[in-house]
Amino acid sequence: MKNVRPEAGPRETSSIVDDAPTRERVATTIMENGPSTAAALAERLGLTPAAVRRHLDLLLDEGVLEAREPRVRGPRGRGRPAKVFVITDTGRDHFGHAYDTLATDALRFVEQSGGDDAVAAFARQRLALFEERVRPLIDAAAPADRAKVLAEALTGDGYAASIESNASGEQICQHHCPVAHVAGEFPHLCEAETEMFSRLLGTHVQRLATIANGDGICTTHLPHQTSMQTAPKSAAERLPS
Repeated sequence: MKNVRPEAGPRETSSIVDDAPTRERVATTIMENGPSTAAALAERLGLTPAAVRRHLDLLLDEGVLEAREPRVRGPRGRGRPAKVFVITDTGRDHFGHAYDTLATDALRFVEQSGGDDAVAAFARQRLALFEERVRPLIDAAAPADRAKVLAEALTGDGYAASIESNASGEQICQHHCPVAHVAGEFPHLCEAETEMFSRLLGTHVQRLATIANGDGICTTHLPHQTSMQTAPKSAAERLPS
């Protein structure tokens, strides 16, 4: 009897695709959506789990990704949870960190010349134009939509931001940070950004994680129903004359 090789379905065909563009899609999807399991990636990309695992293995070998144990919230179920894959510093370099060395050297000079306060003032001034541009959009939005408007503006500036909701509020998740390497040495950049979020949204916010500190994404918590009576001064008003 003649052996007949079964035909592969449309999803199975994708499992034999092993090219750079597909690996690029895998890495980009993780950057935009944060730590992801192989199963979640397969579903998002329309690939078979076997195809995704092959691309993940190559990206791990290249140092673009690393595998981590997932953070478990609440009681742990039976069995070992699936590993999540996150972008490494090497992987983030692929997406661009413009002039990192120059920026770090410049901030070191600012610190040596004017001290820690001068670095903090620079960090606030750097965000002043963004805040000025985005404030009218946020003020015009309904209160329930303001965090989404801010996330869209951040995405437009290269931060790949999204909004997640939970019982206690919302979270702004920034899956990419163009200045992560610089912020690793100068956390003033992250602190100034957190202050700006609070001013723009008119509420207390809490930074839970940052890429600069080695986390997979930058996460800022926005609690429900804690709107401040008086918004802090804008970044421009806080700058020294």
